[in-house]
Amino acid sequence: MNNVYHILNGDALKSQFPKLIIGELLVARECLVDGNIQGENLDELFSNRAEYLEGYPQIPAGQYYKSSVPEFTKIINIPKGSAVYCWFEDDLFCQVNFWFVLHLLAKRADDYNIYLVRPNQGNEYSFGRMSHDELITAYDAAKIIDTIEHKHLANLWRYYQQKTFNELLMLAECYLDDFPFLLPAINAEIDRLPDDSGYGRPERRLLSIIKKLDSKDFRAVFREFQQSEAIYSFGDLQVKRMFDELLKR
Repeated sequence: MNNVYHILNGDALKSQFPKLIIGELLVARECLVDGNIQGENLDELFSNRAEYLEGYPQIPAGQYYKSSVPEFTKIINIPKGSAVYCWFEDDLFCQVNFWFVLHLLAKRADDYNIYLVRPNQGNEYSFGRMSHDELITAYDAAKIIDTIEHKHLANLWRYYQQKTFNELLMLAECYLDDFPFLLPAINAEIDRLPDDSGYGRPERRLLSIIKKLDSKDFRAVFREFQQSEAIYSFGDLQVKRMFDELLKR
């Protein structure tokens, strides 16, 4: 039997991963929707990511190279002939990480059997709400991504990195039938661009929630933001940064 690898969208899924499913678990431990994603090569990208993320007080110096880079190195070095299951949700946060994983694997696309595992209906943005049996069912329903699809979809990362939105949209529209979740995620990214108010959709939504709740309690605001803007699935660090910036203005 070929080697089997599961690339997971986070440590939460790793902690609940069914033991009945065979294979090595790797975690795409990133949040590429947030911050500097520039870099002509991986070394430059990782350096920029580490510098940006370690600007958060909650992230210790050196943590990125200790916990994130080794996982991506393992992904790059997955052996030829392996079956690779990518476990990613439909939200923008997960999708951008998924596009990056496809990019990392694209140079050796012919060497792998690539599958996408998505959450079931009603849990499109959260494996965490799924039961043990539901996760197994999702695995059994994994969609194979053929070599041509892989090579095309891997371009999503480059287009995202360069913010070439027309190319993102055209590619998503080409795969609307087989990968319908791409277009909503890309539109959510485009909606982050500031409008005439100077704010993007997430900031406008935060301002609306603060006004609605008549409160600057971050926990309350964050809960409502997560419910109403689940397409983003931003973590508390990302939302808190936006929240604090808005309160300064």
